[in-house]
Amino acid sequence: MTSVEWRHAIGVTGLLRAFSDAEVLESSDVHVAHRLTALAKESDETVALAVAIAVRALRNGSVCVDLRSVEDQVGVEGLPWPDPDAWLAAIAASPLSGTPPALRLDGDLLYLDRYWLEEQQVRDDVVTMIEVKPEKVSPDIERLFPEGFDEQRAAAKVALSQGLTVLTGGPGTGKTTTVARLLALLASGTRLRIALAAPTGKAAARLQEAVQLEVAKLDAADREALAGMHATTLHRLLGSRPDTSARFRHNRGNRLPHDVIVVDETSMVSLTMMARLLEAVRPDARLILVGDPDQLASVEAGAVLADLVDGLDESKLAALKTPHRFGESIGALASAIRAGDADAVIEVLRAGGEHIEWIDTAEPTEHLRKVVVPQARRLREAAILGDSAEALRTLDEHRLLCAHRRGPYGVRFWNRQTERWLAEETGEPIWSDWYAGRPVLVTANDYGLGLYNGDTGVTVVRDGVLRAVIAGSEQKQFATSRLSEVDTLHAMTIHKSQGSQADEVTVLLPQEDSRLLSRELLYTGVTRAKTRIRVIAPEASVRWAVQKRVVRASGLARRLRPATDGAPRQ
Repeated sequence: MTSVEWRHAIGVTGLLRAFSDAEVLESSDVHVAHRLTALAKESDETVALAVAIAVRALRNGSVCVDLRSVEDQVGVEGLPWPDPDAWLAAIAASPLSGTPPALRLDGDLLYLDRYWLEEQQVRDDVVTMIEVKPEKVSPDIERLFPEGFDEQRAAAKVALSQGLTVLTGGPGTGKTTTVARLLALLASGTRLRIALAAPTGKAAARLQEAVQLEVAKLDAADREALAGMHATTLHRLLGSRPDTSARFRHNRGNRLPHDVIVVDETSMVSLTMMARLLEAVRPDARLILVGDPDQLASVEAGAVLADLVDGLDESKLAALKTPHRFGESIGALASAIRAGDADAVIEVLRAGGEHIEWIDTAEPTEHLRKVVVPQARRLREAAILGDSAEALRTLDEHRLLCAHRRGPYGVRFWNRQTERWLAEETGEPIWSDWYAGRPVLVTANDYGLGLYNGDTGVTVVRDGVLRAVIAGSEQKQFATSRLSEVDTLHAMTIHKSQGSQADEVTVLLPQEDSRLLSRELLYTGVTRAKTRIRVIAPEASVRWAVQKRVVRASGLARRLRPATDGAPRQ
């Protein structure tokens, strides 16, 4: 069996066969379509195709599918697409759209029922929370947001006026500074129950560290009021349940106890997770959603942060736009990518300088060897000495980011290649998955061990045995035999890099025909760098990435926009 044969549906006929043969549909899409139509005794093959296309959309990150434009979006010629009007009529008349519904039509948008309900719930909860007018707080805004904090002060004023705050901005625009000072303003010398959360363990660790650094700059009374804050993952905050992965202990009947909840890296939060969070927040609590809407969206269905920015009135958003962290060159590169200006991106890359390097090639091997091997050797040296602190510092000095997991431009290839190079350099072959200096990435939550998806670490030698030192929200050590859900981290995907940063970052882009190339992918990769970014890619790949936007179908932004009569759209 080839690596892709498992995706092909076997024994299908008619429309599903045509779309499966064209590799538009995978076997899972067809299986769900067969199952639902059989249960509903639905014989219309256009309805079966609609179900399969809706499942495909979810697999690709969309919440729904626009049946009038899906042919253009799929972009495969010669397929027997149904007439849109007849297709919509057939779905509307299908038992699958009856009671209880498995399918929902909202205009031309087709949803599976669960996602229609979640989108409606998120819309209702967002509108309700934004309309909450909290009680007045201490008039310390001028003290905590003095001259020089103009954008942050304006954002704080928006946050004080409503129960839900959407705080947006690119890297280095002062989001964490705003959050820390806003929390001090809300506390006003009292002790609030404050929760800090993020989608991954690594993002939670970064949030806690960044907020603590900002709190340390405040007055003694503010520091005391904000003492003891601890960041955690959203899964941990909501409380996992052994009987289901889709529901949590905290919900509308068992609300979170916190007065203020801050969620960082909100661009990574899926529609389902946002629905679970909103239903768990107390009606009188404040929720602060922080993130960069130009980054990659969740790996699961939905682009909630982007939808909130697109759907809410600008006066309801707290937006930070002036970058302070980057040198001018990296900031200019990020801005040009965000604006979709390929010529400007190429101009900034060609100009190079202290903070930017562009290697215009489709043959990255010799260039990457010079970059990754020195770091791998330093990791090994620190690990053999048992110096976990130095090993973890070395790990965060550089990160190689790839678009793909597999193939010649993928993470797996470059992880193996780096290990081969390391063996050549040291003269010591690597015979096992675990070795001194192996950088690791945790790939699944393990609540028993206190490890979370996105945590990173290094294998070091302690008392003659290998121990994995993991730097999540706090540093932990484990016998390597206890860790099963980990990957080697000489390279990682750009998707996995969200919520983390490194001093220097190398972004390796594939050829321009890669379906993963996008503006959001390149922007996310570039903005992981603190001080230096290296892009290894031919010009055609860079231009294609800048020009291609990720399109995720959703009705949330439309639901949030006011209707012509001023009432919220239903």
